[in-house]
Amino acid sequence: MFSTLIAAPELNARLSDASWIIIDCRYDLKDAGAGYRAYLEGHVPGAMYAHLHDDLSGPPDTDRGRHPLPAPQRLRELFSSYGIGPGCQVVAYDDAGGSTAGRLWWMLRYMNHEAVAVLDGGWPAWCAAKNEFQEDEVRRARRHFEGNPRRELLVTLNEVPGCVRLIDSREPARYRGEQEPIDAVAGHIPGAGNYFWKRNVDEHGYFRPANAVRQQLQAQMGDVPANEVAFYCGSGVSACQNVLAAVHAGFPFPRLYVGSWSEWCSDPARPVATGPG
Repeated sequence: MFSTLIAAPELNARLSDASWIIIDCRYDLKDAGAGYRAYLEGHVPGAMYAHLHDDLSGPPDTDRGRHPLPAPQRLRELFSSYGIGPGCQVVAYDDAGGSTAGRLWWMLRYMNHEAVAVLDGGWPAWCAAKNEFQEDEVRRARRHFEGNPRRELLVTLNEVPGCVRLIDSREPARYRGEQEPIDAVAGHIPGAGNYFWKRNVDEHGYFRPANAVRQQLQAQMGDVPANEVAFYCGSGVSACQNVLAAVHAGFPFPRLYVGSWSEWCSDPARPVATGPG
């Protein structure tokens, strides 16, 4: 079973296995249709497509951020439609260092499906290995997904003030409040530290060795146990990559504040911090 990362050669060797479900998660925040168009032009053979806004987000249930977490029944329906059931190995990929594939990875782990991994290096790694690709859309036979949510992995808005350790996953300039290209307010949640998710990958989008990631994350976590640490970002997407990196590094599963900054800053009554923290 693969439960964190998988390399392109390992995936390529299993393309004929019907129990393996591959999902393309490419997405561009500046052009919501770009990922799907790229998928149609070429994708890993057998891969289906998951759209960040339409599939991996849903009507507000636990949060009211920019990409809210769908309700459990909606997730069961989504995963069933992808043909995910007991005994299936899921592999997700993107072209952005695991920042959107990590969201699907987290959602499946949240729904108690452990056999899910992110393709290390993503679509660029697949192409660099000169593997075959497929055009046009793929659909798989439906299976019955029965997973139930692991509530202990989730932080909701009212629980944020009680978090022992909050870590903001956005780039340092956004964390410090020096710029804010998306949300109406710049800054971060008071008391939160900063660990930019891109620190987990190299210049080619491959995850750094587990020991290196562990050292980097340990410096931010301090003496707080990983399962008491909560990551957030702008809308609960790239923070999932930090959770993935932590598990890749051998830490217990951290928590995720899905509503993230987009939910927190939507109410002017909530405090905002700026500067280095």
